Amino acid sequence: MRNSVLDLAPQIRSRRMMLLDGWTDRGLAEAVRAGALHQVRRGWYIGGEEWRSMWPEDRHRVHVIAVSRDATGGAVAAGPSAAVLWRIPLYRLRLPQVHLITDAPRRISSGGDVVRHVAPLSELDTDVVDGIRCTSLSRTVFDLIRTTPLEAAVSAADAAERMMAQRGREWDLDAVESWRMAIAQRIADASGARGIRQARWVADFADGRAQLPGESVSRLHLHRLGFARPRLQVRIPGPNGAPFFVDFGLDDVDSFGEFDGETKYSDEAMRRGKSVEDVLLEEKQREDWIRGRTGRRFARWGSPHIETVRVLAARLRAFGITPP
Repeated sequence: MRNSVLDLAPQIRSRRMMLLDGWTDRGLAEAVRAGALHQVRRGWYIGGEEWRSMWPEDRHRVHVIAVSRDATGGAVAAGPSAAVLWRIPLYRLRLPQVHLITDAPRRISSGGDVVRHVAPLSELDTDVVDGIRCTSLSRTVFDLIRTTPLEAAVSAADAAERMMAQRGREWDLDAVESWRMAIAQRIADASGARGIRQARWVADFADGRAQLPGESVSRLHLHRLGFARPRLQVRIPGPNGAPFFVDFGLDDVDSFGEFDGETKYSDEAMRRGKSVEDVLLEEKQREDWIRGRTGRRFARWGSPHIETVRVLAARLRAFGITPP
């Protein structure tokens, strides 16, 4: 998720605005068929190229913006639709509809692309992000860890804790404690609610030092395989005094593990001006140093290797790493 609502908002144009700019309904329909425009929902459009370049969370954020411009009444974005406003990742969730919540059963919006939820909603449960009303961060995370698949729930919980506690490479333990207490109180107040057992487990398992959804899912799979809880972002002294950081310290099997995100090599901004070849060489030199200094096995894996627990297990076995 790279774009904010404020970045995306000017790109989303209403039918009325486009007609005033000289478009016709026939022209709009033809542009949609040709892929030059994408119809977000009835009456709202965005450039086709912009749409195709977006990640799923950005696409859903565009949908949320369009719905918010049409919405009347007191409903607020909720669940995954609030998550994208808060920049919480939604690991492999399909997002065909915008979710709104209200504490009063009233008509919110027409059309099949909006899901209305009626539930208690206090003032502390709501906030405004980039001009759009939505559930607060803690309410959003509480809803996600109850109602989404476990992989998505853990990814969301980790990301929210990281937002609250990460200060560069420093970790604010007081902020972590305060955040965890807030989530624990929500869980305690909702005893018997749908998904509360999962929410309780996810809240206990969450660790914001997992920096990517893939790292969160890797943690979950490692747990399922029977590994002890790994250390995260393990500091290793480097050859020139600057430390290296490794994603996973698998201390129970004397190994290290690293999840390579999809953009690590493909994203020019993340490469910081370096070629892919230079980045690969630096990674090899870094890995060789860590392996030589610590004497530990070192395994790398990526998104294809966390499709299932069994696939990750096979990947680890290829490096001689098995659960104790």
